Amino acid sequence: MLELKGITKKYQFLKVVDEVSFTIKPGESVGYLGPNGAGKSTTIKMIAGLLEPTEGEIFYGGRNVWKNLVWFKQRLGYVPEESAIYSHLSAYDYLLMVGRLRGLKESVLKAKIKGFMEVFDLAGDMYSEIASFSKGMTQKVLITAALLHDPEILLLDEPLSGLDVSTILIIEKLVRRLASEGRIVIYSSHLLDIVEKVASRVLILYQGKVRADDSVENLRQLMKVPSLEEIFSQLVVQEDPETAASELLSLMKKKA
Repeated sequence: MLELKGITKKYQFLKVVDEVSFTIKPGESVGYLGPNGAGKSTTIKMIAGLLEPTEGEIFYGGRNVWKNLVWFKQRLGYVPEESAIYSHLSAYDYLLMVGRLRGLKESVLKAKIKGFMEVFDLAGDMYSEIASFSKGMTQKVLITAALLHDPEILLLDEPLSGLDVSTILIIEKLVRRLASEGRIVIYSSHLLDIVEKVASRVLILYQGKVRADDSVENLRQLMKVPSLEEIFSQLVVQEDPETAASELLSLMKKKA
């Protein structure tokens, strides 16, 4: 079980994440939603062990994550929103390095890399430098790196950026399968229709605070709206999108 207890992140006087608490059980796929600047990526970086909380604690399996970082990261897979990757390496060499750092056996690791590259349609490019890859190709390498060691927890921060439709469908089905096998998945995205398909539960963050934490179905019934997009709009969108679109159109047509 993953537990966040009163997690806060401050930068000088600004609270980016403000006393966020929630628990995720094995087998749950949780959509982590919010507008830009809500604190989603900051929360995920704290869970991943990349940013230390200003206040609060994070536990996994009853153990304090920040006091057991090496142990925790062995069980964690993370796809960041912004790719940090050694682009001068080939995809194969980069994944080989990642797998070796994870302690995977060489024969198993090489077979896994080739298998992932075939599924992601990168077999013909895996010996090319990542610097020559498109955004979607690089994203496939990052997803592979997060999955190679068969993690218990998977953090996905805007994982579908640049991906083709075929790969998006694969990732959707994979997330559901991982949760069904007892993994913990946190899925942060602006693509609400996809979150609705893969998440058994949603957390909605606004101005650093949790505004909702429930299943999509329960939120639909409570708020009497048909979709996750409508739920999100009612909770965090401050301006009517139709009105805003009309204003933008008027500005576009404005003449000097």
